[in-house]
Amino acid sequence: MIQFFKNIFHRKTSEALPSAKDMIQTAPLDAESEDPAAGRSPYRPAQFLVGCAQSVGIQRDHNEDTLFAMSSVLADGVNDIPFGIFIIADGMGGHQYGEIASGVAARTMANHLLARVYQPLTNPDLERSNDSLQELMEAGVREAHQIVLRKAPGGGTTLTAALLLGEQITIAHVGDSRAYFIYSDGRIRPLTQDHSLVHRLVELGQLTEEQAVNHPNKNVLYRVLGQTEPFRPDIENRMMPHPGYLMVCSDGLWGVLPEDDLLKIVQQSSNPTEACHQLVEAANAAGGPDNISVILVQFL
Repeated sequence: MIQFFKNIFHRKTSEALPSAKDMIQTAPLDAESEDPAAGRSPYRPAQFLVGCAQSVGIQRDHNEDTLFAMSSVLADGVNDIPFGIFIIADGMGGHQYGEIASGVAARTMANHLLARVYQPLTNPDLERSNDSLQELMEAGVREAHQIVLRKAPGGGTTLTAALLLGEQITIAHVGDSRAYFIYSDGRIRPLTQDHSLVHRLVELGQLTEEQAVNHPNKNVLYRVLGQTEPFRPDIENRMMPHPGYLMVCSDGLWGVLPEDDLLKIVQQSSNPTEACHQLVEAANAAGGPDNISVILVQFL
C-alpha cells in the first residue's frame, strides 16, 4: 500500500514513510491552496458527506448534462483513506449528440479512475500504476476525448472531474463547468478557469466582468472534449478545507446564480443533499435557462 502511494504522487521520495496517510500529505500543492482554514479532521476514520441534484431547467426540453458521484472510505487501523470521484460533463447545446458526448465522457473518466486508482486500493493483487495522480487524471481525460470523437461525432462536452484521495483533491478540467471550494469563514473560491471566449477576453482586459455576464458569446468555448484540435486539460492539486466544501457544477447553476447566492444557500442548508436541491430550485426560479447539475462534498 505504501509503495502504491509512493509511486502515484508526482513528488516522489526515497525515504521510507510510516503510512499511506502520511504519503498523501506529500503531494505537490499550488501555493494558494495552503489555506489557514485547512486542517486535520477530528473524525476518524475521516469522513465526508455527498449530495447531488440535477434538473433539465425551465427553458430546455431535454437534458445534456451527466453527473457521476461515488464515495468510500478504507480504514484498517493504520491507513485512513477517504476516496471519492465527482464528475460533471455538460454536452454542448446545439452540437449533434451533445447528450451522448457528456454521457460517454463521464462514464469513461469514472471507469478509468476506478480501474487505475480505486481497484488497486482494494485489491492488493492488482498491478499498481507508477504514474502520478496528475498523469492518471490527464490520461483519463484523453481517453474520454477519444471516446467522444468516436461515439458522438460532431458532439462536444465539458468535463470537470475531482478525485478525492485522503485529504487531497486532484481536479481535471476542460470547458466551463466549474469546481469551487467553500470555506468555513464564508469564502467561496473558484478552482477552475473557464475555457470560454468571453473569459479569455476578460483575462486580456478587453471585457469587464460586468460586460461578460450578458455577452452574446458567453457560451462559446475554445476547449472541449470532442474538438479536433489538440488540447491539454487543466490539472490542479488542492487540500480539502476542514471544515468546508467542494462544489462541482455546470454553468446552468453558476451562470445563473451569483457566487454570494451559492454561498448563502450552502451555508443555510442542513446537509449537502438539501443544499444541492435548494441550489437547483433557486436556479430554476431565476429562469432556468439551461440544464443544471451540482455535486456538493462536505468534509467534516
